[in-house]
Amino acid sequence: MIAIHPEHSAVMDPVARILDEPVSASRLNLFHSCRLKFYFRYVLKLPKAASPALHVGKTVHSMLQEWSKRRWIGKPANAESLRPHFDEHWELSLENEPVAFEEGEEEVERNKAWSLLEMYLRETPIPVAEKPMGVEVSVERDLSEHGLPRLRGIIDLVRANGEIVDFKTSATTPNEEQVLHRNEIQLTAYGVLYREATGEVETGFELHHLVKTKVPKLVVTRHPPITEKQQEKLFRSIESFVDGVQREDWVASPGLQCASCEFFNECKGGLL
Repeated sequence: MIAIHPEHSAVMDPVARILDEPVSASRLNLFHSCRLKFYFRYVLKLPKAASPALHVGKTVHSMLQEWSKRRWIGKPANAESLRPHFDEHWELSLENEPVAFEEGEEEVERNKAWSLLEMYLRETPIPVAEKPMGVEVSVERDLSEHGLPRLRGIIDLVRANGEIVDFKTSATTPNEEQVLHRNEIQLTAYGVLYREATGEVETGFELHHLVKTKVPKLVVTRHPPITEKQQEKLFRSIESFVDGVQREDWVASPGLQCASCEFFNECKGGLL
């Protein structure tokens, strides 16, 4: 058992609270990549200012959600019609969650976000006239029959043909051979949840990476429906998560990912 500093004792009944909450792919991925980072974020809930890159990612994601919703209800969804909404969203989101931009950085990041969106609207493989089956669909499944907690996810987009689309922003071009492996937990969770919500099998998955290179580009990778083996791997991952949380196993996993971790100072300084 890890000893906790007294000043944190008021928030330290994490096991019951966390296990009572639905598990998600993002929580699973974080827990299995670094349990101490999970502890800082979900147990202590240490406040951290959003980074410029995170702000760009959230803005792009929100605008793609708006683009999908407009196509769903038949409203204009081109760059010209979306620009006012983009500007308004950028300002409002900064009011709600300030970002520590360096001098002149905000305008650079704002232009970067808009350039990514313009690129996507030009190059997307999804026809503008195609009406989505679902946009930002929140789905939950009770896994108690497997001895596991509830599973929850929010699916970015479900195309008319039953294909699940997830949008991602990336600083580097993704390796197509590694994309499925790195995102397997998320895609499997979405497949399980889609089948729970519709009673049907998804036709497949598309990962749309908006890459923040000097000239923005779109990389689309396509993946088949999930298999029984992948579902079993997901359930075992959840089982391991539950076991680790119950044991309060908040062990750090030092590695290359530490360079961009917002909790680097807390980890290095030995907050625990």
